[in-house]
Amino acid sequence: MKVLITGFDPFGGESINPAWEAVKAMENNIDGIEVIKLQIPTVFRKSAEKLFEGIEEHKPNVVICVGQAGGRYDMSIERVAINMDDGRIPDNEGYQPIDTAVYEDGENAYFSTLPIKGIVEEIKAAKIPASVSNTAGTYVCNHIMYSLLYYISKNNLDIKGGFIHVPYITEQVVDKKNMPYMEVSTITRALESAVKALNKYEVDVKVSGGKEF
Repeated sequence: MKVLITGFDPFGGESINPAWEAVKAMENNIDGIEVIKLQIPTVFRKSAEKLFEGIEEHKPNVVICVGQAGGRYDMSIERVAINMDDGRIPDNEGYQPIDTAVYEDGENAYFSTLPIKGIVEEIKAAKIPASVSNTAGTYVCNHIMYSLLYYISKNNLDIKGGFIHVPYITEQVVDKKNMPYMEVSTITRALESAVKALNKYEVDVKVSGGKEF
């Protein structure tokens, strides 16, 4: 099995992005699964173009995109991406779409095809907080998750795909009082656990992952 894992470059004035810092530290082979790492820009359309190029070049069986969700305290395994770009802030090239479809010919939403609850269980077994998330936002993270699943669907590819949000890392919260964070090494271990879950859960597990908000 071959897994392509992406992480964004720094954005919003940050000098680092925990997604890419954690991804690039991952082992290249995890339980016999080849791990290919790809950095993508925090830019609405260009991020998808870079991802599609990576898929065409490496022909992975699974694609996991990873991004930052500052303020979240755990690893958030995203369930769904919506067909909506609505930027709270501009991307790294100054573009700020408002109420714009990611793809005009796409579905209203696409669901992750990863074993999301199995991944949560595997990460929690490593003693790292994790949960299913039901919103990937409307910024570049949702954009790349939606683009990935759109691309897979439109091209009838036999690829599983989805998205994982990670918290801030230590360096980012020095001036952010009472802000949750994880060590980058912990996030890396969590992502490696997510890869291990791909071997373990061909079909997702039936455990509660619902939320009231």
